[in-house]
Amino acid sequence: MTATTNTNGGPTELDTFLPQDNSNTNGVTKYKVTKGNDLEAANTEFDPFKNRQNDHPTTNLNTLTHLLKASLGTGILSMPAAFQAAGLALGIFSTILVSIICTHCAYILVTSAHELYKRAHKTKMSFADVAEEACLRGPKWARGFAGPIRQLVLVGLFVTYFMTCSCYAVIIARNFNYVIDYYVGYTTEIRVTIAALLVPIILLVYVPNLKYLAPVSMIANVFMGIGLGITFYYLVTDVPPVSERNLVADISTYPVFFSITIFAIEAIGVVMPLENHMATPQHFVGLCGVLNQGMSGVTLVYMVIGFFGYLKYGDQVEGSITLNLPKEAYAAQIVNILIALAVYGTFGLQFYVCLEIAWDGIKKRFQENARIAEYTLRTIMAVVCVAIAIAVPTIIPFVALIGAFCFSILGLMVPVAIEMLTFWDKGFGPFHWKIFKNIIVVAAGFLALIFGSKSAIQDIVYMYLGNGTVAKEPIFLGNLTLVGNFSETTPSS
Repeated sequence: MTATTNTNGGPTELDTFLPQDNSNTNGVTKYKVTKGNDLEAANTEFDPFKNRQNDHPTTNLNTLTHLLKASLGTGILSMPAAFQAAGLALGIFSTILVSIICTHCAYILVTSAHELYKRAHKTKMSFADVAEEACLRGPKWARGFAGPIRQLVLVGLFVTYFMTCSCYAVIIARNFNYVIDYYVGYTTEIRVTIAALLVPIILLVYVPNLKYLAPVSMIANVFMGIGLGITFYYLVTDVPPVSERNLVADISTYPVFFSITIFAIEAIGVVMPLENHMATPQHFVGLCGVLNQGMSGVTLVYMVIGFFGYLKYGDQVEGSITLNLPKEAYAAQIVNILIALAVYGTFGLQFYVCLEIAWDGIKKRFQENARIAEYTLRTIMAVVCVAIAIAVPTIIPFVALIGAFCFSILGLMVPVAIEMLTFWDKGFGPFHWKIFKNIIVVAAGFLALIFGSKSAIQDIVYMYLGNGTVAKEPIFLGNLTLVGNFSETTPSS
């Protein structure tokens, strides 16, 4: 920056406020204006969205497709059991409430990230990066927590998503076996079916990035949509009157509803990877942003399936609504096959979360042969994932226990903490309303932790009754957390 010196020899206004570089050429003095001199100006100049560079950026539609696949998983099939625990009227209201809480936590995570991009002069961050930066750039007392919270997020996400992928292998095999067993007349060994999935799973995890994974998610959404459409046909056929069902169930069973719904909708782990790969990340949030569009549709579908599923089958509803469909009907068999294919399509998106964490941790060591090293890692992780499923096909409720801990903390409590630290200097709104709002979210997180853990432990007890024999088959319940058949553990209304 340059300016003409004062003809009277006195200091100019710029001399007073800006440092000179001790040079004067033809009566022109040079001044230094650096980011250190004016941090606010520097933040204003830096636009993280214009400076972001992605080799394969995703469009808003690609991102919406991935978001729908992450949130609209097979957890929706357990929504009728959730409505049984809450009642028709309370179920609708509560589903909306849970969806608002989960969506809000994802929203504040992204808005906090966008604020931290500008402060840190970065164009993208992972979930762990955002948590770390929030501590480092927040109040002084929080800076010592930067390292621990980063590790908490990384370990929590990796363990839960990786183990969930193992559960996906079990679920895919179980859905195929559901149809195969009917025609062969005997029970197919599930370990054999899981082993047969190894090659297709490896091929899926070889898809290089989210841009090319978008068509897979799109096809998986189509399969899930057709499966739900066939299921919905059964649900609206010969529907009994609403008066035969509870509008509000007994309060003692409400925790069951809460556990099912919050973990079925929750998809916090995919939020930052999706945002990081967008060509227009500012469109992820906003009133009509990708996040709100996707979660609005997800909430509506969850309510419809839950409402009509409970209305149709009442207290006879199973933990997964597909178990209520006639096993001998071709349409019902098609539903199970389509759901298996939809879960297979979802596997790639869930796997990407833990792959990104693992690769970011080791890629600096393999800069010369990065491509070979990355695909070797993909192969090893896929083999280990399937091997765990083969070794322990009853792994589902154990992963449910892990998920209850990790996603109640990571999905609800950590985003609230990040928001508080990020905007600490800006205050918490009139009458500190954000503090009261965050207290409600944290309370919901504790309830999810308690009830989710309780349900998972119950499933483990029911599976292994003293002598180590399996008491009943656990079923897939949530997108991120997996538990068994609640309809057998809740009292009839």
